[in-house]
Amino acid sequence: MTRHVQLPQLAGGMFLTDSGMETTLVFHEGMELPHFASFTLLNSEDGRKWVRGYYERHLQLAQDARAGFVLDTPTWRANADWGAKLGLTPEELAAVNAGAVAMMKELRTLYAARVSPIVISGNIGPRGDGYVPGEMMSADEAEAYHRPQIETFATAGVDMVSALTLSYAAEAIGVVRASVQAGVASIISFTLETDGSLPSGQSLEDAIEETDAATGGGAAYYMINCAHPDHFGSVFTGAAWEQRIRGVRANASRRSHAELNEATELDAGNPEELAAQYAALLVRMPQVNVLGGCCGTDHRHVAAIGHACCMARNKQQKES
Repeated sequence: MTRHVQLPQLAGGMFLTDSGMETTLVFHEGMELPHFASFTLLNSEDGRKWVRGYYERHLQLAQDARAGFVLDTPTWRANADWGAKLGLTPEELAAVNAGAVAMMKELRTLYAARVSPIVISGNIGPRGDGYVPGEMMSADEAEAYHRPQIETFATAGVDMVSALTLSYAAEAIGVVRASVQAGVASIISFTLETDGSLPSGQSLEDAIEETDAATGGGAAYYMINCAHPDHFGSVFTGAAWEQRIRGVRANASRRSHAELNEATELDAGNPEELAAQYAALLVRMPQVNVLGGCCGTDHRHVAAIGHACCMARNKQQKES
């Protein structure tokens, strides 16, 4: 039995989360990031200091916006295949994931009096490339593949796990099933192409409905990440399935995934414009209450989103 009924974001209120950590590291900090794996920073004291500072900056934005915060671990690449490419044994990889949760717990304790609620999420990435489905697993294969990382997160005491940048439904089904077995809530976040469909070609509606049908609605909710609002705004028409979406972590850039893969310079877009698009989306989808950024975004974007969305909705709620 999953524990998603206990997630505070399901009860309402506004929640921020962080932004594009990996693109911030590569383009703003000039760091080498092997296989786009930000968890490698946890190997050194300087790296851990940078990671803590990154999260603290975003937690301060949540404090300013009087919002809760979803604290995602920097473990998007910390699964078996990517860990092996980085020379890690399964035991070393498990230690990385558990250590990341421990850091998030420390940050929650530090900010508990200033930001509430803070929800700790074990961040899961796709087995393959986030933009290209590649060799797709069956749901059973995905469940077996993601189980070790999910079980490590559950044992370490996360509130939930978030699978970000998934590109096909079978992998999402496997993540949800493994999470149910581990007794931890799961959130599924699909990435979308410029036409609003998944990289697999499936529509977002069909992917959510297939995942829910195969898991008995086992995911706590769904999100969209690594796509610009221009790419998915037209997908929503007020249908019932849209109520399952509660979070957005959009890209700063309007470029396609293929264009972003080839880019040598960062397209950070316009933080204020992006925030205005978030605010417009929330008018149409008032159940959406978990907001952050993805590729190309940084603290500036999250600050603008917090001002445009969180503060405005908090004001509306007080006046109603």
